[in-house]
Amino acid sequence: MSAFANILAGGVFHAAVLFLVAAGLQLVFGVQKIINLACGSFYALGAYFGITFISYAGALGVSAWLIFPGLILSGILLGLIGPPIERLLRTIYDRDESFQLLLTFAMVLIFQDIFKFFWGANPRSLDSAYLIYGTISVGDFSMPVYNLLVIGAAVAVAAGLAFFLHHTNHGRTLRATAENRVMAEALGVDVRHMYSAVFTLGAVLGTTAGALVVPTAAASLDMAVEFVVEAFAVVVIGGLGSMQGALVGAAIVGFIRALSIVFVPELEVVAIYTIVIGVLISRPTGLFGRSVA
Repeated sequence: MSAFANILAGGVFHAAVLFLVAAGLQLVFGVQKIINLACGSFYALGAYFGITFISYAGALGVSAWLIFPGLILSGILLGLIGPPIERLLRTIYDRDESFQLLLTFAMVLIFQDIFKFFWGANPRSLDSAYLIYGTISVGDFSMPVYNLLVIGAAVAVAAGLAFFLHHTNHGRTLRATAENRVMAEALGVDVRHMYSAVFTLGAVLGTTAGALVVPTAAASLDMAVEFVVEAFAVVVIGGLGSMQGALVGAAIVGFIRALSIVFVPELEVVAIYTIVIGVLISRPTGLFGRSVA
């Protein structure tokens, strides 16, 4: 029973991080109709910058207990990269999807060289600094408190996004823009400003996810590509453009990954994409996606 609880805890933690990235990906696609392959690079950027931010904070004598809020702050600060990248993407909004894929994939390659230039080719980590918060143990079950904080942050983001999208005027305007951009512009919505804000929010979700994961895993040059593979599995399972789908898809991928790592680690990716193939065959739009008429 404790073994299953440990697998479950690991799955929930990974699902929480996955949701943050997938939520940004879903938000950008839902409003801007951009398939952003660079979301994995935002995740990796958050990881590298988070390590640097905390290292400098430690050198200045900042308490190790502030690691968690410090990582969140570092992820939010990286939101400054959102507006300039969104301005670049404006050139392809009305062009074929192949241009979107090529440009955002080019950004993945550019970011990879940036990581190598500033942080080198070797993996970087915070040396398990998250253990400063201690662990919760019940019998053979053990879980770091830091993991619970990350899960709590993901739940808070999910609740905040749901409230914003469905219970605020700005959220309703955003959903209206996603449904019909031309009509929204005719009604006086500043669509360019809306797009910039949405893309920046999506970038912040990705960079914050990367920053939060570094105490538990090293930042490396491969992490952007590895994570974008899982992020797209999430959105395919949940349905492209569906925030509810991002939550459910992240939970499914997180649990499948946790089970695979314990029982058949060699087939981790195969297990995830077996589920993806099954969803595509039985429900091509995803569990919560909508068909385009």
